[in-house]
Order: sequence, then structure tokens, then C-alpha cells
Amino acid sequence: MTLLKIAQIGHPVLRQRAREVRRDELLSDALQRFVDDLVETMRDANGAGLAAIQVHQPVRIFAVEVKDNPRYPYKPNIPLTIVVNPVITPLTEETFENYEGCLSVPNLRGIVHRFAEVRVTGWDREGKPYERLARGLTAGTFQHENDHLDGTIFVDRVKDPKTLCTWAEFDRYHKQPFVERIVPFVKRMGG
Repeated sequence: MTLLKIAQIGHPVLRQRAREVRRDELLSDALQRFVDDLVETMRDANGAGLAAIQVHQPVRIFAVEVKDNPRYPYKPNIPLTIVVNPVITPLTEETFENYEGCLSVPNLRGIVHRFAEVRVTGWDREGKPYERLARGLTAGTFQHENDHLDGTIFVDRVKDPKTLCTWAEFDRYHKQPFVERIVPFVKRMGG
């Protein structure tokens, strides 16, 4: 497997809308190898997810996985999930404030409002129908990755730029209050 270069904020690829993937294209050896590389790159960077467009491939695919991630100790685990041509539908008007970061925006975090419950549909990596109901922080993770496929970065959704901070300052000043607020939400919503 190959570690792929992650595009950083300012690179034009991150502002493109990714194109749909054809089923025959998805099943090709080349695209299956790419999915393996996408997962390996996400894991190497300790990401909770990674969209294909973030590694310079403007196709509608993202990977999500949380397994006791040290960057997000408060996030529920999510088994490795590959979603192709995803569609995310909010199932509630309830939103929550999530302190987000991004592998394409190194060392920056900010508060983003996300829907508390969504339906995720599309294909799995084998082209079979995929559907999942996602709640809480898990719903936020899926929304974040799907945004990338439309050329949207989390900083675009930060309503109050005063919430932007580096990882060090998040850890120092904002993590504890965020965790105190988000842990009851995680317990209520589950993963």
C-alpha cells in the first residue's frame, strides 16, 4: 500500500465537487487499490475519516473509522466504513456543536453545527447498497467527510471564527469544557 499526499487548505482540489463513481470503475483493480491506500493514509494520519478528494482524487468516496483514536478519545468507535456516492439525509432538526478539525487544515479546530441524526446511503466498496443511521458524533463525522465531496471544508461551517484555535490551545483551554458538554450528548445519542 501507498501513503497518499493529503491536500492542504488552499489547494484547488479541495474546492471541487467530486464526481460520481461508476460501478464498473469502482470494481476495477486500480480503484480498489486506491481505496486501500485511502484507508492506510487515514490510519497513518490518525484521522477519523478521509475523503478521496483530500488525496487529490475527485471521486465520491470516503472512509471513516474510529478505533480508540488518541486525537478523539471522546468519540464512539466506528468500524471501518467505505461509502461510495454517498447521500446524507438529516433525520432531525436537532443540531449540536462539535469542535472539529481536519487533516487538510492542520493544527486548527473550530465549532461547527451538525445534525444530530442522519441517514447515510450509497454503495460499499464492492458496489452493494449501503445504508446506515448515524447519530451524535458519528453523524458529525459522516457529515464532515461528505462535505469534502462537495468542496466544503469545516472552516466554511464555523459560524463564530472566535472558536478557531490550534490543537495545543484546544487542549489547554477548550477540551475539558467540550468533553464535559459532549460526553452526556454521546451517552444520549450513542454512536
